[in-house]
Amino acid sequence: MYKTLTALSISAALMLPVTSYAVDYSDDIRKNDYKWITFNLMQSIDNKIPFGFQDDTYFEMEFGGRSGWLDVYGYLDVFDIFNSSTSDRNKPQGSDDFADNFFFKFAPRLSIDGMTGKDLSFGPVQELYISTVTNVGDNALFEHYIGLGSDIEMPWFGKMGLNTYARYVRENFGAANEGKWDGYMVSTNWFKPWYTFASGHFVTYQGYLDYKFGASKITDDPNRSTTSIEWFNGIYYHTPQWAFGYGLKYYDNMALFKDGGIAGETTGFGHYLSANYKF
Repeated sequence: MYKTLTALSISAALMLPVTSYAVDYSDDIRKNDYKWITFNLMQSIDNKIPFGFQDDTYFEMEFGGRSGWLDVYGYLDVFDIFNSSTSDRNKPQGSDDFADNFFFKFAPRLSIDGMTGKDLSFGPVQELYISTVTNVGDNALFEHYIGLGSDIEMPWFGKMGLNTYARYVRENFGAANEGKWDGYMVSTNWFKPWYTFASGHFVTYQGYLDYKFGASKITDDPNRSTTSIEWFNGIYYHTPQWAFGYGLKYYDNMALFKDGGIAGETTGFGHYLSANYKF
């Protein structure tokens, strides 16, 4: 689902204490440590994943945490978890067609504040990071991102993540940019609790925006795009143990495949339903 959550969002989702000020490492680098894991049952509807993988019920293991100056987020999606003939990810017995069985995202960030022991906050920027992302699909997708990341304080939203990356393409379904640096990505994410019940349960507006651009080494391929947008907007109901949500996601040339080309429909709106169990 290509998503990233901030330390603030995870703390709120798990009902852990949160802070809204610059992280202080001067006395104890471990005092901000935490860890978490959730198991999610997801349903995608009219998704705009390339090659027609629009509707599927899948399992997601999502995890993250903080250990000193290392901030980690990731998830593993296992598709067609019920082996359903109605899933777009289902591969009929004897078929020569292929469908991804999983997608893995791993996104460590190294706190520059933590490594240097200095408070580098300024203006709305609370903390700076060396940010990385690795995306892996089991059918010839393997890409890395590295760049500068930050946590910023924004009106109403509170703490948001904001990261800018350069993109290295290791595998890309045989595209001409394999083994090359090609393009960039700017990503942001947010988690806004906007209503809390007397029980302590709460409702959130949470989401992310990924904008990829400058993929110039595939401009001669009529099926590829130099830009791509994924914009997820979710409303979730949280309890201490569970979360239930609906997400509306906008795609524009998903995964840098042009809409209507060889990959089919890659622009438009898709929907997600989820039930999440928190550990």
